[in-house]
Amino acid sequence: MRKRAFLLLTAVLIFLTASCSGRETDTQLTDSVSSVQEDETMTETKPETHPETEPEPDILGELIAALSLEEKVGQLFLVRLPENGIDRAVSEYKVGNFILFANDFSGLDKNEAVNKIASLQSQSDIGMLIAVDEEGGNVNRVSKYPSLRESPFPSPSALYKKGGIDAIRADAVEKGAFLRSFGINLNLAPVADVSTDPKDFIFPRTVGQDAATTARAVAAAVEGMNAAGIACSLKHFPGYGNNADTHTGIAIDERPLSSFRENDLVPFRAGIEAGVGTLMVSHNIVKCMDPDRPASLSPEVHCLLRDELGFDGVIITDELSMGAILEYTDGKSAAVAAVLAGNDLLCVTDFETQITAVIEAVRNGTIPEERIDTSLRRVLKLKKMLGLI
Repeated sequence: MRKRAFLLLTAVLIFLTASCSGRETDTQLTDSVSSVQEDETMTETKPETHPETEPEPDILGELIAALSLEEKVGQLFLVRLPENGIDRAVSEYKVGNFILFANDFSGLDKNEAVNKIASLQSQSDIGMLIAVDEEGGNVNRVSKYPSLRESPFPSPSALYKKGGIDAIRADAVEKGAFLRSFGINLNLAPVADVSTDPKDFIFPRTVGQDAATTARAVAAAVEGMNAAGIACSLKHFPGYGNNADTHTGIAIDERPLSSFRENDLVPFRAGIEAGVGTLMVSHNIVKCMDPDRPASLSPEVHCLLRDELGFDGVIITDELSMGAILEYTDGKSAAVAAVLAGNDLLCVTDFETQITAVIEAVRNGTIPEERIDTSLRRVLKLKKMLGLI
């Protein structure tokens, strides 16, 4: 009580002093009395208060809501660059992404190639994914030309033999920077297939080592290209093994699921953990997962990828006009089946047929529009990460 009396007396003296000098005193008195009250309750803990924060705007959701059905569907296609009618592909069919092959760079110098890709980007309000297959070795689309690079990128196996995992990582960084300098933002590599037999169709495109070493190489390649600011893609899920070339016909894989889990899936898991943005599914029929459909058209294979491996990025089909798919579908239904299976980005050449088929499937209820929106969000998220949105 003595302390309280002393503090009250001090407050009064402050009040009288202020009054003598002719200054306003209400605030000072209130503050002084408040200080006395706070002194008495200084042992009480007052709950912290935080101003309510506005939730971050859903930029992708707002963009999706603003797009027409045609624009949404067009964003889900990775179209082989046509020789003619590129402007029509974008304006009429709303194509949102292109893949370029070696012939698209033939005869060009660096400036011409850069301008060609910049011209593509200028035709779309939403930035495009511009993809190539620059695996190294016998699959190089850009570096094969001396006018664009002094020498082609070496194969993964040659890199590993020369400098191990460090060489693969350094190559990926250099490759990513090289492609990015052209305006290319998606490299459909590295090959994550496990192959140790030179007789295998896929062997020349792999690191040529066992599952554990392949996994380390794949993770290094993903990390390198991510560091260079370019997206990359693991392929060909769930693992090619010693199967035949699906460019020319159906390949049927008879191996048990245990073989995949112990061997083929190991590099894919490593690449996913390293932060890969996209993953390509093969056209092989893998009987232990789905005996009736190619992996690219199989919901079961996609569920394995999403649920067991935890991949939440963009799933890409291999080219839907390859022999394996043409044997299995009537052509028009390929893209529709691919969407229903769970793919996000459809790699096609005959975009007029495939885009039209998907739009019609949404309109007649075969494909729910929500299914389109789910894949669209994944594609747009990748584009946002690449600075395209």
